[in-house]
Amino acid sequence: MARHLNQRVLLGCALLCAAACACSELTRVSAAEEQTPSQNQATAPSLPVASDARLAGDAKLTRFILDLDKGIQFRAFVLDDPYRVVIDIPQVNFRLPSGSGTNGRGLVKAFRYGTVMPGGSRIVFDLTGPARVADATMLDGGNGQPPRLVLELEDVDRPTFLQALHAGRPQLKPAVSDQAAAVAPHAAPAKPATPPDPRPVVVIDPGHGGVDNGTRSGEEMEKNLVLAFGLALRDRLEKSGKYRVIMTRNDDTFIPLDDRVKVAHDQAAALFVSIHADYLPRGEGDAQGATIYTLSDKASDTEAERLAESENRADAIGGVDLREEPTEVADILIDLAQRETRTFSNRFARMLMGEMKGTVRMHKNPLKSAGFRVLKAPDVPSVLVELGYVSNKSDLEHLVSDRWRSKTVASMAQAIDAFLAKRLATAGTSR
Repeated sequence: MARHLNQRVLLGCALLCAAACACSELTRVSAAEEQTPSQNQATAPSLPVASDARLAGDAKLTRFILDLDKGIQFRAFVLDDPYRVVIDIPQVNFRLPSGSGTNGRGLVKAFRYGTVMPGGSRIVFDLTGPARVADATMLDGGNGQPPRLVLELEDVDRPTFLQALHAGRPQLKPAVSDQAAAVAPHAAPAKPATPPDPRPVVVIDPGHGGVDNGTRSGEEMEKNLVLAFGLALRDRLEKSGKYRVIMTRNDDTFIPLDDRVKVAHDQAAALFVSIHADYLPRGEGDAQGATIYTLSDKASDTEAERLAESENRADAIGGVDLREEPTEVADILIDLAQRETRTFSNRFARMLMGEMKGTVRMHKNPLKSAGFRVLKAPDVPSVLVELGYVSNKSDLEHLVSDRWRSKTVASMAQAIDAFLAKRLATAGTSR
């Protein structure tokens, strides 16, 4: 309703500007199908199991060994800026000892591992400098030893590294569904189309996932905390029956930032809510409480700028870099849409703060703004909510508390109700 009226206004503006400006099609990001938790549970027993991982060697030649219960196929390649080596493997059940990958050796500063897409896992090595994959082998088990994936890294100069880099890298399969159904030739006549669901779409975006753990405190990882919160918020909203709720991820899967934005855009979402939990490194003091962020070209303060830079590096952490923006876009339409969208985003942020402050401890400056890539859908009101600081003991106790989560979910659901009810009412009186 309001969305259709806004689209008509924007179309009129585009026609007026057509004589002076040539608008190009927006580059579209392809996407693949989401996997539900039930599907994951059904396939989990057959997944290969990784039981141990270790590093050996020195700064000239470093070896990585991964113990498995069965042989797997893999592909290893290098990435630059920063120097990294990536191993792509089929989806694996990682049962590695606690703390695996946090301590480096030789050419490896540290490594991360996790699910990067349905059916695929990834191991990402942060390097101390340029290196090449000297050897990569899958060894069969025998004589009491398990099957092992062995990777050898050799110290090289930058020109040699760049040769390996330009030898080619794989394309990351899309992680989010386009939801387009292909019709086979000579298929049976299609059934009558189901009427579209008129309910507003709310997209919930639990940050990080898969190979990207986010922040961490002891055994608690941000990706797990925000997923649990996101699922609880989804259940609360769906129970009301007022909305169609879509999750950017509903399991431990890595989703590129642009794919998260694409979900909201493709579904013509009425609202996009990204869920995170912040962290302050030692030496930067202590902070506590929830913060609500909206999009801005200029960060509201240095802390907001730091956080945006950190969150925007998520794709690089996952082993892919999606920072390139389309060079040709319909600048006028984008600008018009973004101005209106930011107005609604700021309005929702204020309403959300009003609801949350009665039940949740808020940051001393609860409303902030910065250039978060995940908030850049030009036509979808979007906010990023930092539930608290995992580096703060009191906040962490709240983040793992079912009672706190329930109260916070309830306040966020009330803000969503109030915001969307007002938008629908405004659209109704404008018809």
